[in-house]
Amino acid sequence: MGNLIVELFGTMAATNFDALKGRTTVSVFLPRLPVAAAVRFNALRARLHELASWGLDAGPGRVSVRRLPPENWAESWKRHFKPIEIGGALLLKPSWSRRKPRKGQVVVVLNPGLSFGTGQRATTYFCLHELVARQRPGTHQSFLDVGTGSGILAIAAAKLGYKPVYAFDFDPDAVRVARANARRNRVAQNLRIACCGVTTFCPKPRRRYDLVCANLISTLLLAERRRLANLVHCDGVLVLAGILRPEFAEVQAAYEAMGLRLLASRCEKEWRSGSFGFRR
Repeated sequence: MGNLIVELFGTMAATNFDALKGRTTVSVFLPRLPVAAAVRFNALRARLHELASWGLDAGPGRVSVRRLPPENWAESWKRHFKPIEIGGALLLKPSWSRRKPRKGQVVVVLNPGLSFGTGQRATTYFCLHELVARQRPGTHQSFLDVGTGSGILAIAAAKLGYKPVYAFDFDPDAVRVARANARRNRVAQNLRIACCGVTTFCPKPRRRYDLVCANLISTLLLAERRRLANLVHCDGVLVLAGILRPEFAEVQAAYEAMGLRLLASRCEKEWRSGSFGFRR
């Protein structure tokens, strides 16, 4: 559908999937209606109906157009991104914020307009909280960020003193943004960011990590549970996030079956996240 919108309107579309409602919304912003707009919208509706003939169930798909009031969108979205403090150890803030860190606080600066994670979501916040809570001062702890997105977790880990720090994401755009954010925060030399997926990640030399954060959808966490568990040191911690509340029990049971136990958990809105460690 996104490719069809590009074909008809000449601009990229944004896709959002509501897991609770099982509904996908594909939207596109047009600064002005194109020539023959009605013809293009009709073509889009026709192509939606064609999906059934290909054996695809698009559900009650519909096309709607809404006029937005004039606004300085380049500036107005900024009000949604506020500085975030994780205890007294970490301050995350957007690039335009003038917030000063408290004594001893590590600062991570991100430009949300370029990134795929800013700490605003409950799942990312839990991972950041665990980064701080699981830190053991005076020791070298390794960290792995699975599905790094903006690089926020890897950057925070490097600034907090984790070493070595590795991160990867299957999306080349996410990797590009994460590397840019690492340079912005002057830690590009302290971490490695690779472009690969969970199934293809193969660190050299092979190692297990003291702390692993996997902020992924539950189906992927379940499918790759053995691979993820094998990345964690025997006395390390595996943080799982991105899980809808009704799905958490299944994820927990699957990881407990491999010898892990739930150490900490947090629920916020529709999400539940958890930290796991191997039983002793």
